[in-house]
Amino acid sequence: MKLDRTNVKSAAKYPTKVLQFGEGNFLRAFVDWMIQKMNNEIGFNAGVDVVQPLPTGMVDLLNKQDGLYHVYLKGIKNGQPVKEYEFIQCINRGINPYTEFETYKETILNPELRFVVSNTTEAGISWDENDTLDMQPQQSFPGKVTALLYERFKAFNGAADKGLIFFTCELIDRNGDMLKKYVLKHAESWNLGAEFKQWVETACAFCNTLVDRIVPGFPKDDIKEIQAELGYEDNLVVVGEYFHLWVIEGPEWVAKEFPADKAGLEVKFVKDMTRFREQKVAVLNGCHTGSYAVSYLSGIETVREAYEHLEVGDFMKGLVYDEVLPGLDGTEKELKQFANKILERFSNPYIRHLWQSIALNAMSKWETRNLPSLLNFVNNYNMLPQKLVFSLAAMIAYFKGETEGQSYNVQDDEWILNFYQKAWEECDGRPISVYRLVEKVLALEKVWKQDLNQIPNLTITVSHYLFLIQQVGMKRAMKAVLNAKNPLMKMTIEGKAKEAAQ
Repeated sequence: MKLDRTNVKSAAKYPTKVLQFGEGNFLRAFVDWMIQKMNNEIGFNAGVDVVQPLPTGMVDLLNKQDGLYHVYLKGIKNGQPVKEYEFIQCINRGINPYTEFETYKETILNPELRFVVSNTTEAGISWDENDTLDMQPQQSFPGKVTALLYERFKAFNGAADKGLIFFTCELIDRNGDMLKKYVLKHAESWNLGAEFKQWVETACAFCNTLVDRIVPGFPKDDIKEIQAELGYEDNLVVVGEYFHLWVIEGPEWVAKEFPADKAGLEVKFVKDMTRFREQKVAVLNGCHTGSYAVSYLSGIETVREAYEHLEVGDFMKGLVYDEVLPGLDGTEKELKQFANKILERFSNPYIRHLWQSIALNAMSKWETRNLPSLLNFVNNYNMLPQKLVFSLAAMIAYFKGETEGQSYNVQDDEWILNFYQKAWEECDGRPISVYRLVEKVLALEKVWKQDLNQIPNLTITVSHYLFLIQQVGMKRAMKAVLNAKNPLMKMTIEGKAKEAAQ
């Protein structure tokens, strides 16, 4: 039976109070799941309109099912294995603003709208100088938000209660602050006036948030069995782990308007989320992004298989315990306990988390999740963290799109894909050619916010590892870095790298 509101007449309908930018698996298994819990447990009575932030996406499929789908949680609950379904019925509609601008505008001017949630990837909150107020819609997410707010400001004559509360879920530092910064910058660039900027400052809240739940996504391998169990042809089933955490930094009154913690959810409202974010992004997300290319190019498709693999698992643990934790604030005992709890989740027997899904937009993810750890290590110890450096080389190898004669799909911004295609075509495999390829990658200040070639010995060491990966394959190259556990070995590796590049 098809899953839609015709066949499920009992599906609830809620007034739209949330505008969500992003229709992907994570928001549907995290925020929409929470809103449904709040509706069920404390009568939050909130519906969601979902905006597709890019011209292509999934809102057509979402609308085909009238916003209905199931979240399938699998993991450990109170020490016991658990599998449970949650029927999500809080989404009212999906909107493609590129083809349905009037519908999009209608949602923006909804007087009951109070919250905006977003996950536009790490690259989503960025400045686009080409955005203009009259575009329908603007290209960038901050541009869309500025126009959205200006429409509300005009329609409701600057009423304080018609401001919006933003929960930005992008994995960048101070995500809410960054969005607000670019909104005010657009307001200035577009000459929207002092009164509008004051309204943005006082009537709206841009909350920095930290999200944590592993969401593998659509269970394509088990979907037939799951659909049979559900009794519906649900093509939007999303799998997630049972563990979840949402840390929200914002004004105290926000917690009263969005009382997720009162629904038994792990939502923490804090005055300063810095420590929470640094630890989570560096350890969980950093291990994912720092390990995906090493694992995938070793022939391993999932996080669990990699973590339980003797050598790849050692690489993942060594990256976290030896190179990431030393740069974080906190006692050694506290940090190890936190890392233990995080890494245990990688062994969840119910979760099939594909490395290919983690690989999406890997360049911006590595800059956000791994580069700070590398820089901290260099600053603290005046030497390079070998596993992090190797992960950088592995990522460059991954962007070749081919290993051992087998090609695979690489997903990232188009300009990045074009850059790597040209760079790899120009690389003839000689050490000096590999070195020049690495130089070009590390010089991408658009990604790294700096020229990484300026870090002593980084270019030569990355090129050595990349050359090694190309010559002997990922598995044998990884063994070399696993053996580089002391400064003497490090110096030897760098010496050989310099010889190879000459």
